[in-house]
Amino acid sequence: MGSQSDKPVDRVLVLTMAGLQLSTARARAIFRTAKRRRILVVGDLMLDRFIWGHVSRISPEAPVPVVEFERESFMPGGAANVARNLSALGCQTGLFGVIGRDAEARCLRTLLRQQGIECQGLIAVAERCTSVKTRIVAQRQQVVRLDRETNGTLQPRSARLLQHRLEKALPTADAVIVADYAKGVVTDELLKVLKSLCRRYGTWLSLDPKPVHTLDLTGLSLLTPNRREAFELAGLRDEARATHPLADEPLLQAAARLMEQYRPTLLLITLGEQGMLLYQRRGAPLHIPTVAREVFDVSGAGDTVIAAFTLAVTAGASPVEAAVLANHAAGIVVGKFGTATASPEEILADLDIR
Repeated sequence: MGSQSDKPVDRVLVLTMAGLQLSTARARAIFRTAKRRRILVVGDLMLDRFIWGHVSRISPEAPVPVVEFERESFMPGGAANVARNLSALGCQTGLFGVIGRDAEARCLRTLLRQQGIECQGLIAVAERCTSVKTRIVAQRQQVVRLDRETNGTLQPRSARLLQHRLEKALPTADAVIVADYAKGVVTDELLKVLKSLCRRYGTWLSLDPKPVHTLDLTGLSLLTPNRREAFELAGLRDEARATHPLADEPLLQAAARLMEQYRPTLLLITLGEQGMLLYQRRGAPLHIPTVAREVFDVSGAGDTVIAAFTLAVTAGASPVEAAVLANHAAGIVVGKFGTATASPEEILADLDIR
């Protein structure tokens, strides 16, 4: 395709907020259909652990705060958070990935089952620990994060077993989401198998990329990098940022290069407080402004976006409708603390007051 960055800003498609509205009636119809859809999530699984407390003094041993423990909580993270978002939106969800044979794996399985997520695709591997991100929070401010994880490539036997389970499950799936956190589960071999299977069955394939992990990203239905990831994937430096994304020539150049290089059906670049930029194979880019009223925590917002967008598309939404719905879902979760989800009721209420 031709480079979109060659077009002056006044020739780029700009829709007003009125043109980006999604009615609650249409959103309800999408959610009703979504209940009959089944989406598989494959990728790097994590357990998010939160230790809550308060700080009233500085340690006499070092210039660090002393956090007095109050409670702890656990949430599914990584690819498991994508599955959790899908389930919260009413979709039938199956999760595929690798966990350890440890207490954290048992905790993660329990959380997933409580949220109605199919766990038959989880493979327990003795030589790997379950990835855990521990956040210590005081006065609702994160003090420090401690990561414990295994980053190595899967053993051939585990990789074959994962592929086998995906091959069995995929014929009944409406979409597959690959959540790559560069921890060793998502490989070119696995992605090649998924792309072949999705082409065979006509299944939608979305991927949230990590540029530090080199993969063949050609031929996907949806690619959802954030701004930094988009520039890294495009091999460009992000040296300047315009007030409006459609006037941001470096961003448009990076997006056009990704469309030309990887040829996804859709490219959705998340831009934080600037909202989202949606590219299709034909037509000009579309900017969707953020609807977040208050940004409290951006943890997991990308998981929400890819989950909500993929679910909406498989339920019959147009790309623009899917982007608007995902934008509202993201606006809700960033107003919550930690890796959060948005329910259909919350999204409908948010649409109703806009």
